[in-house]
Amino acid sequence: MAATAWLSQKLGDGRILCEACSQACTLKEGEYGLCAIRQVENGELTLLTYGLAAAVNIDTIEKQRLFHFMPESRVLSIGTIGCNLSCSFCENHDLSQYPKENNHTIDGRALSPQQIVDLALKYDCEVIAYTYNEPSTYLEYCFDTAKLAREAGLKNIYVTSGYETKKAIDTITPLIDAMVIDLKAYSDSFYRNICGGSLQPVLDTIQYAHNKGIWIELTTPLIPGHNDADEEIRAISDFLARLDTAIPWHIIPFRPMYKMNDLPPTSTEKLQRAFDIGKESGLEHIYIGTSCPDILHSTHCHGC
Repeated sequence: MAATAWLSQKLGDGRILCEACSQACTLKEGEYGLCAIRQVENGELTLLTYGLAAAVNIDTIEKQRLFHFMPESRVLSIGTIGCNLSCSFCENHDLSQYPKENNHTIDGRALSPQQIVDLALKYDCEVIAYTYNEPSTYLEYCFDTAKLAREAGLKNIYVTSGYETKKAIDTITPLIDAMVIDLKAYSDSFYRNICGGSLQPVLDTIQYAHNKGIWIELTTPLIPGHNDADEEIRAISDFLARLDTAIPWHIIPFRPMYKMNDLPPTSTEKLQRAFDIGKESGLEHIYIGTSCPDILHSTHCHGC
């Protein structure tokens, strides 16, 4: 299934600029964006995964790492294939990297926006989460679904790498109630070498979403030898503290997977150290892995 990707701009030389994310792909006829699911066809930018859900599950909202928004609510989580980044540690690489690794093959279960909303209502879900892969790459599908969800009295949450454009955020903001944003590191070289992107667009998204009044929570995977030095952890926590000390920060234990199978998992000691650094920066709500004491992965009033 496919639909016109209306977050785009036709350029004078026959190419089309995709305006969904900060990769800013400029494409000629037949070319794909870096996400591998947006392609120019017959002079129009097309979203190839519109109406095709590759993952559909029912979760609690905490599984999406939202601890301060509608706690314990029931969530219908959906995603497609494709992603604008190429993180070597991706937990969902079988979805996110699928079209890149399978000669642009498009896959998914036919599920219209209305059918997604009907499923959420059928299974007593209060929220729809756009997750698993990067939702800005299938923004038009998200938008149409979120609009129907809002009309049905459901909430919408966006789980994102933070690589969308301001135009994309402005487009989806009226329909999105909360965002979970990955801040994967505080190093441009990390983003370039491991994720296929850059740091500044993510920082800009976090700042912009917060300024627009969207409820946000941040996640950071702590990867041994790559982004777990005290200086880098402190740079992240200081950035968040300057923005708003009340923003929840989820420090995620790394598990060896995908192209980083040769690394050890994150140690409990390193997670604890990151927690302590965040507290030193003044952050009020920090959560780390479930192997740690309850106080470190459950919600508590920071003033108590």
